[in-house]
Amino acid sequence: MTFRTLDDAPNDLGSLAGKTALVRVDFNVPMEGGNVTDDTRLRVALPTIQRLRDAGAKVALLAHFDRPKGQRVPSMSLKPVVQPLEELLGAPVRFADDCIGGPAVEAIRDLDAGGVVLLENVRFHAAEEANDPVFAQKLADLGDLYVNDAFSAAHRAHASTEGIAHRIPAYAGESMRRELDALDAALGNPQKPVIGIVGGSKVSTKLDLLKNLVGKLDALAIGGGMANTFLYAQGVDIGGSLAEKDMADTAREILAEAEAKGCDILLPVDVVVATEVKPGADARTVKTGAALSADDKILDAGPETVARLNAAVDASKTLIWNGPLGVFEVPPFDAATVAAAQHVAERTKAGALIAVAGGGDTVAAVGHAGVAADLTFVSTAGGAFLEWMEGKPLPGVEALRA
Repeated sequence: MTFRTLDDAPNDLGSLAGKTALVRVDFNVPMEGGNVTDDTRLRVALPTIQRLRDAGAKVALLAHFDRPKGQRVPSMSLKPVVQPLEELLGAPVRFADDCIGGPAVEAIRDLDAGGVVLLENVRFHAAEEANDPVFAQKLADLGDLYVNDAFSAAHRAHASTEGIAHRIPAYAGESMRRELDALDAALGNPQKPVIGIVGGSKVSTKLDLLKNLVGKLDALAIGGGMANTFLYAQGVDIGGSLAEKDMADTAREILAEAEAKGCDILLPVDVVVATEVKPGADARTVKTGAALSADDKILDAGPETVARLNAAVDASKTLIWNGPLGVFEVPPFDAATVAAAQHVAERTKAGALIAVAGGGDTVAAVGHAGVAADLTFVSTAGGAFLEWMEGKPLPGVEALRA
C-alpha cells in the first residue's frame, strides 16, 4: 500500500515554513454538558499537529462533530474542544466561527508560524457530506497542503475527507500512517499464517467481511451470536439462543467457500449457557451439540473452545480481530473474550504475533480485558476499519495514493 505521507511533503513543496496545512482530524469526541469527557481523539492528533508546527507551518484543523445535517446547531459546535486541545498542546488554539469564508480566512491569516486554529464543524454545511466540488474548492483555497489524519472518517467520500485531496497536495498524517501501516501488516502483506477472530451478534451485518476474510486467512474463529447461527446451520441444538435462522443457507455457503479456499473455520466446541443475561447469572458449560431447553441461551464460548483458539493463535504469526466471543459486557459471559485477549497479548508481547484489533465492541472488549496497550495496534475507527476488512476501497485513503 503506497500513499503519500508528510515525509514526501518537502520534496513536493520545499520548506513547510509559512505554508498553511489543512488537517482533517477526528474530533467527534464524547461530550457532556459542553465538556469533553474523553480526550483520546485529541491526543491521537497531537503528533501530526506538532510535526507541522515544528516545521513552521500554520495549522488549520478541519473536523466534524455529531450530525447537524447541514444546519448550524449550537450544541454541535466544536468550540468546547479548544480549551482541552490547548492544554494538550501547551499552546494557544484559535477558533474560527466557520470552516470557509471570512471567519476562516481571517483566522488563518492572523496566525503566526506554528500557530493553530480549529475551524467550525464542517457538517454545518450540507455541501460537506454531499462532497460538493464548490465547497471542496472553498476549503482547498484556505491552504497550501492537505493532511488527512482521520482514518475513522476515511470511508466517507465527503468534501473534507476526499474532495479537497484532489485540489491541493495531499498527505497522510502520522495517525493515518500508523493505521494504514498496521492494516497493511494485518491483511495487505501479512506474515503468515494469518488467523482472524470475528464475533458479534449478527452474520447479516458481517457478510461482506466473512466472505472477504475466508479468501485471505489461514484460519478464522467465529464467536458470539454469529457462531450460534453457524452452529444452527450445522444442525446443532442452540436452544433459545440468539441466532439468525434465516441465514443458515448463507452460513453453509461461507463454510463451503472457506473449505474450498483452505481457510480453517473454528466454531465453538463447548459453550456457556444460562437462562437469563444478568451479572452473576447461574451458568453452566456444555459440549456443543448437547440437548438444550427452549430457555437455554448460549452466551459465551467455553474453556475448550478458548484452548483450541489459543493453540491456533500460537500457530499463527498474524491476528486480526473484530468482535467479542460472548456477551462480554455481562460477567461471567466475558470469560472467553478476556482469556483469549490475554493470551493474544502475551504472544504479542513475546514478539511472536502481530495482533491488530478494531471495531467498536472490540475496542471495548480488549479494554475490558486490560490488554489494549499490549496489542500491536487497536483501531478506534469503527466503520472505516470494518469496511477495510471487507476489502472495500476507502475514498479518503484512495485519494492519498502515491
